[in-house]
Amino acid sequence: MRKFVGLCACTMGLAHTFMAAQSMEDEAKKRGYETKVETQGSDGIQNELTAEDIADADIILLSTAITPQNMERFEGYEIYEVSLAEAIKDIETVFDDIEEDLADN
Repeated sequence: MRKFVGLCACTMGLAHTFMAAQSMEDEAKKRGYETKVETQGSDGIQNELTAEDIADADIILLSTAITPQNMERFEGYEIYEVSLAEAIKDIETVFDDIEEDLADN
């Protein structure tokens, strides 16, 4: 099974963080990915991505408005980045673009 991991974080870490995370998770599952999305919000880091989660991922997508904690975990991996608004309002296009990019490589 293909694997998707995501990370969402914003300044306040309230609604937009969790709306983006839910949108990413829903779309990834709809497309048949095993899915894990980390949030960094007002309640700290939730559902934290492990080194193994990141290494096993076919897609790594960050949707942030701030620099997330522990970014060094992603060094050496291909990462896709979108705004929180894109993740919330247009996640289908985001996934289409990423999957097209991966098919071209």
